[in-house]
Amino acid sequence: MTRSELVDALAHRHSVPRVVAERVVDGFFTGVAEALKSGARVEVRGFGSFAPRKYRAYAGRNPRTGEPVSVAPKVLPVFKVGKELKLRIEEGSR
Repeated sequence: MTRSELVDALAHRHSVPRVVAERVVDGFFTGVAEALKSGARVEVRGFGSFAPRKYRAYAGRNPRTGEPVSVAPKVLPVFKVGKELKLRIEEGSR
């Protein structure tokens, strides 16, 4: 599902204008991004949690040339699925 499909589904399901649904989706993503930037963890009960994970610098290799490349330290977002969402997905695949 793309972002615009999510907006359309939200607008349709709750009978609100697309503009309102778009603001809700944008607000959610902005809030999560800002929290992760500040180093906070975001938990949505029944869905999952987002957390920033720090990675150290390391020496990698360019896959084409095999030449050594230094990779800078970085912080990336990580999503961990919640128990309720796992169960819903498992039930739906049976």
